[in-house]
Amino acid sequence: MKRFVSDAPVRWCPGCGNFTALRALQKTLAALPAKPEREVVISGIGCSSRLPFFINTYGFHTLHGRAPTVATGLKCARPDLTVWIVTGDGDALSIGTNHLVHCLRRNVDVKILLFNNRVFGLTTGQYSPTSVKGQKSPSSPQGTIEEPINPLEFALACGAAFVARTFDRDPVHMEHIFKEAGSFRGSAFVEIYQSCGSFNPEAYENLKDGNKESNTLYLEDGKPMLFGKNKENALRWNGQNLQPVRNSGRVDKTLLHRVSEESAARARALSQWEWPVVLGVFRKTQRPTFDALLNRQSGKIQKSARALRSLLERESWKV
Repeated sequence: MKRFVSDAPVRWCPGCGNFTALRALQKTLAALPAKPEREVVISGIGCSSRLPFFINTYGFHTLHGRAPTVATGLKCARPDLTVWIVTGDGDALSIGTNHLVHCLRRNVDVKILLFNNRVFGLTTGQYSPTSVKGQKSPSSPQGTIEEPINPLEFALACGAAFVARTFDRDPVHMEHIFKEAGSFRGSAFVEIYQSCGSFNPEAYENLKDGNKESNTLYLEDGKPMLFGKNKENALRWNGQNLQPVRNSGRVDKTLLHRVSEESAARARALSQWEWPVVLGVFRKTQRPTFDALLNRQSGKIQKSARALRSLLERESWKV
């Protein structure tokens, strides 16, 4: 892991979930067949966007919301590189929404880590697009009146090929999800529930250590969706809808989670589920990536151009 640790001093507020994510990404890269000179971390603006300074890879600290644009250009120009995007709920889902939409729908082969603390932390706590309705902040002293964006539902609607969620109080799970995303070919979108101790410390109170087992459901492909301290409860599919039931111990297909279903309807239903909090890989499907298709098209154009040049330049005769 040491080869992915930079010599820059890490500076975030005490207790910030960014520390966990940074270490998880460093450990993930060390576990994957990755080399510092072949990895690139690109960020926008925000607390999480400092991360490229703290990891020993190539990196860009770009403009607010524009990380997906820079990442798309780089991946198309250098398809041999592995490109990671580090962004926040404000950076990606406010000023950067338009850029994120096209990155996901095109299926650019990049790994997008969206740190969601439900607040603009860098600018001292204004409400963000993911802040819960009624949340009080310097920009919403009476409580925000807006409905929040659901990042996973947004990503699925954009056609993201890989969609997952993890959170900062479970570093082992976070590393597992990062490895899944890192080895995936296509647009991999990971939402990270992340604490902001300075401006929104109660954002994920229901996931703190004493409540975690009772309030979380970990998805595993091909396995039943069980939750509760003793796995006494389950989610069951009733058509495309979810239904909570008692765990009878019997396993049938209505209880199973499938990441590679052709339709994203069930993944969307899971993304909308509020209790228990659903974590893991929601969807994982393969389709051609934008960068591969673009380079294939460019190769055909270059080949055609060479053939035409050869035809024009070859020896000719007058008759």
